[in-house]
Amino acid sequence: MTEILQAEEREGKEIEKMLHPLVKEWFFSKFKDFSITQRYGVLNVWERKNILISAPTGSSKTLTSFLAIINYLIMLAEKNQLEEKIYAVYTSPLKALSNDIHKNLIEPLEEIYKIAEEKNIKLQKIRVGLRTGDTTTSERAKMARKAPHILVTTPESLAIILTTKKFVDYMKAVEFCIVDEIHALDNKRGVYLSLTLERLNEVSLIWPVKIGLSATIAPLDEVAKFLVGIDKEREVFIAEVKLTKKLDVQLLTIGDLISELTFGNNMYSLVDSLIKEHKTTLIFTNTRSATERVVNHLKDNFPTEYGDDNIAAHHSSLSKTSRFDIEERLRDGKLKVVVCSTSLELGIDIGFIDLVIMLGSPKSSARALQRLGRAGHKLHETAKGRFIVTGRDDLVECAVIQKEMVEKKINRIYFPKNCLDVLSQQIFGMAIYKICDIDELFSLVKKSYCYSNLTRNDFFDVISYLAGDYALEKTNVYAKIWYDAKTKQIGKKGKMARVMYLTNIGTIPDESFITVKIAPSGEPVGAIDEGFLERMKKGDVFVLGGKKYLYMYTKGMNVYVKADIQRSPTIPSWFSEMLPLSFDSAMEINKFRSLMSEKFKSKAKKSEIISLIKETLYVEDSTAEAIYNYFKEQHNFLEIPNSSILLVERYKSQKNYLIFHSMYGRRVNDALSRAIGFLLGRGGGRDIELGINDNSFYIAGEKMNIEKVMNFIKPENLEEVLKEAIEKTDVLARRFRHCASRSLMILRTYKGVKRSVGKQNMKSHFVLAAVRKISSEFPILREARREVLEDLMDIENAKIILQWISEGRVKLKIRDVDVPSPFAIGILLEGQSDLIKIEDKQAFLKRMHELHTKNMKTGSE
Repeated sequence: MTEILQAEEREGKEIEKMLHPLVKEWFFSKFKDFSITQRYGVLNVWERKNILISAPTGSSKTLTSFLAIINYLIMLAEKNQLEEKIYAVYTSPLKALSNDIHKNLIEPLEEIYKIAEEKNIKLQKIRVGLRTGDTTTSERAKMARKAPHILVTTPESLAIILTTKKFVDYMKAVEFCIVDEIHALDNKRGVYLSLTLERLNEVSLIWPVKIGLSATIAPLDEVAKFLVGIDKEREVFIAEVKLTKKLDVQLLTIGDLISELTFGNNMYSLVDSLIKEHKTTLIFTNTRSATERVVNHLKDNFPTEYGDDNIAAHHSSLSKTSRFDIEERLRDGKLKVVVCSTSLELGIDIGFIDLVIMLGSPKSSARALQRLGRAGHKLHETAKGRFIVTGRDDLVECAVIQKEMVEKKINRIYFPKNCLDVLSQQIFGMAIYKICDIDELFSLVKKSYCYSNLTRNDFFDVISYLAGDYALEKTNVYAKIWYDAKTKQIGKKGKMARVMYLTNIGTIPDESFITVKIAPSGEPVGAIDEGFLERMKKGDVFVLGGKKYLYMYTKGMNVYVKADIQRSPTIPSWFSEMLPLSFDSAMEINKFRSLMSEKFKSKAKKSEIISLIKETLYVEDSTAEAIYNYFKEQHNFLEIPNSSILLVERYKSQKNYLIFHSMYGRRVNDALSRAIGFLLGRGGGRDIELGINDNSFYIAGEKMNIEKVMNFIKPENLEEVLKEAIEKTDVLARRFRHCASRSLMILRTYKGVKRSVGKQNMKSHFVLAAVRKISSEFPILREARREVLEDLMDIENAKIILQWISEGRVKLKIRDVDVPSPFAIGILLEGQSDLIKIEDKQAFLKRMHELHTKNMKTGSE
């Protein structure tokens, strides 16, 4: 197994001694001294030790990784010993970040060359090359002719380079490999990169030293293994740099929070006053639609203050040119405020930001710290951030996340494991480069952290699919490799193999909009995005253009619906964009709920409870009072669900409702609600309706024997139940299309022609039907199921919750109520958030509040 070691802080004098006189002069002309990050990292890189550097944003991680490399190359350049080869590879998941590094790397080199010129010192030219999906053909050809000494690239482009003979020759002795923004690789791009790094290790005759750069992240041991792979001969140092950068964080609330609603006028006035008090403000929302809405409202409400010259929206749907323009204007101090969703969380240097506003919960402490790190993006500046709370549940969530930030509790990240679609694409890439021995190939794959427990059976299932053993030619899915069982070798098949690979590489699926049509007439009424469709089940009611529609079925890129629906909506339009609350933060909220439950049950004084809230959550008087009132209302009306009580409210409206107060985050709730809903439906509860959010889920139907279902469902049978529950859903069909595209069953581009998502979808429909006839265990179908259960949902933590229930650690309490409790209002309002006018919603919330205060302890056990 890979050995994990702790890096030690080194003396500045030691680093100074190592520096070439030119590099030393340049460094001290820019900086007074070495930063803590540099004292941990620079010498380890110089001594060729693998190292993971985890440090907050703005702590000079990038320069730490490059300083020893620049120093080494300058030494070689002075001796005229620079060879025609790539010495260092820098890879980052962001194209924009690569451009940024290019800028930050070329400038120091130019300045060092200027010093050399002044001293009449001759240096060979150190070449830096940028290779991303945006690199022009002429630039690529130029690089192929003359190797860059430092290559800046993305995971996808690095994989392409490793199939190009000329480039592979340049990479025969790569000495350094920097992997930046590791915390952004907890997805299939990360899995893809982990295999690409193993391919790089195989190609290079010497071990490329791995330098991993990450914002504050956990668990560090696992991330370090991801960086260097799994092998008994490998070791990696961890430098966990805890900077003394001060945090200035506060929770701001609007109105009484009982009837105040997300993004009302009062909120915009508060945002405006905060912007005016600061030079440059960065506002984070959690969805693209909210980003656009905030910018438009600020322009409309304060036309004299905000216009196109000083405010901008930044999100991933914008064109590359628009994004670059906004980043440039932000760096140059030309913009007073930028509103974004998640697109500016990562380490692009965006200049001086003196305030970060988070509208609503960022859903995890790691993300909150990352966003906050954008303010004072320099070493010793104070990071100033303000949470603007948009409701009572949001208030508790933000307060607990603030507590995690202050106490440096970081949410754990998880890398997907054994993704068979990514494996298919990578094996095909390796076969294009050369004929491979099957056992050596299996051994290489197993060294990747993400495939270290891959079974030989799964590996050979993928080889069988690639070699055409499943006979899918009728659906135009042909063999991509040949496999000779006698010689135990594989190689590429067909003249088009290389072109096909290069034009279809990558893990990010094509997305599109789905047309909504009335059935059976086919009259179009609008469009929804695919992510939204993925969240819907047949029978769901949603709002489009202010009208309600019932989802019936999907055909190709069309959704057929029934109009004139009287039922309440079950799913809000922005649902697909929402970030899920992390399981770790959800458990912290549960812990806090337990604390509150104990205090209220023991009849503690109000002043004592408020002091405890202030002390526990690091909040001010008014915030503590608002939290106290919310919990008091819930306690007096029913009881407070917490880490040891899973409270289920049963009440009758147009249907029978079961509201589960499951504070486990949306991914766990998705798994639990689908499994329980499926079993209730199978047990005779027709037309089962589900609604989920981060802190609860509801199931509505007619006959619902919940006690029987909860006695049946166990951690041992959850996976089996869920596989059955998702088998005929749109979510599985859509994820199969994504996996089929990654594994090159469905080609996004063929013979230079790009296929529309509609055509890919049609092809996927036929391929899925053919695959099901052949084997329900076909590797890519199996991968689609795994992706739904493990990546979209969180089946592992859902099993843990069921285990706790079966052990009695969590007690299931079913209470009958006449009206839903205060904690249940959020989930019931959510589906209707597109339909109810703000005034009506405020009136409804006030009316419910009055009912709750009148009807204390109405629930019967």
